[in-house]
Amino acid sequence: MKFNFASKFIATAMVLLFAGSAHALLITAEAGGVTTTSVSGANIETFNSGSCATYASCTGDFTIFTSSSGQSAQPPGIDSAYLSVPNPDQSGTAFLTLGTNANYFGLYWGSIDSYNTLAFLFQGNEVASFTGTQIATFIPGTANGDQASYSSNRYFNFFFGSQLFDEVKLTSNGYAFETDNHAFATVPEPGTLALLALGLTGLLLARRRKQA
Repeated sequence: MKFNFASKFIATAMVLLFAGSAHALLITAEAGGVTTTSVSGANIETFNSGSCATYASCTGDFTIFTSSSGQSAQPPGIDSAYLSVPNPDQSGTAFLTLGTNANYFGLYWGSIDSYNTLAFLFQGNEVASFTGTQIATFIPGTANGDQASYSSNRYFNFFFGSQLFDEVKLTSNGYAFETDNHAFATVPEPGTLALLALGLTGLLLARRRKQA
């Protein structure tokens, strides 16, 4: 099962039904200036050690910078290390393996660009992906790479409910995809997701009865 989000998707939650079961995804954007997760007990990677040790493994085309460079910009409000994709190539992907299953992920996404893509995988299969253009609609904002405006620099939370993931991919087809303060955890399904799933399941059952 895979969540695909078209560019017109501007709501903060959507429920998709597969094989008679409901799987919901809730995305929230924190207020401008918030740079860390609000989820208690989450595993947090700040990259301040110069590595990504909170993850089981991190491979691919990326660099951990401690300041702005000619190819990437330190996200506003961050005065320490951050992850930048790609590097040294102009187009590339970072593969971040959790080493566990999770249904929540958060990250501070700096200077959002249209050519940035965030994807989630479970056992090698992609379950959801978002371009910078798509994710900027949750602010609402613009994926124009602005390095200072809150309309293109925000902390995002992804609550997957019953859908699990075990790997995160950050891809950029240009300089750069800058992020910091990654967080992942297994959390109870938010009430919003449960209500949406219940409502959608009811509609599906009603439609089946009507067709019968």
